[in-house]
Amino acid sequence: MSYAIDVDVLLYASDRSSARSARATAFLAECAAGPEVVCVAWPTLTAYLRLATHPSIFAHPLSPDEAMGNVEAFLRLPHVRALGEEEGFWAVYRDVAGSTPTRGNLVPDAHLAALLRQHGVTTLYTSDKDFRKFDFLRVRNPFDSAPAR
Repeated sequence: MSYAIDVDVLLYASDRSSARSARATAFLAECAAGPEVVCVAWPTLTAYLRLATHPSIFAHPLSPDEAMGNVEAFLRLPHVRALGEEEGFWAVYRDVAGSTPTRGNLVPDAHLAALLRQHGVTTLYTSDKDFRKFDFLRVRNPFDSAPAR
């Protein structure tokens, strides 16, 4: 069994000023303990690097070295897998984007959804409700009182 984590979870864990920081940190610790495979897409990781270091997003943004260190520590976990596009991705993206009108801010969500579909991952932990538009995804909010994995 495997599942994926969206960028919001990573960002909340890094933003100590957020009311969600403690829950995000605890959730990531549960993920780190295993045993399930945790998937994270490269676009999720680069979005984390972009947003966690941005002074308009975080009151105390991370330095690039701190943000990259967080990514590296996460990727070193034995059951974490980074997902990227493989041959045939465009056809998967077209299918995903074709089933939901995809424009504007939904484009990167469709990108992530298509990556997950291409890799057979059907569960995504995020607080972003837009992912519910992709009917093949089981969207779970890790900030609910007791998210079921």
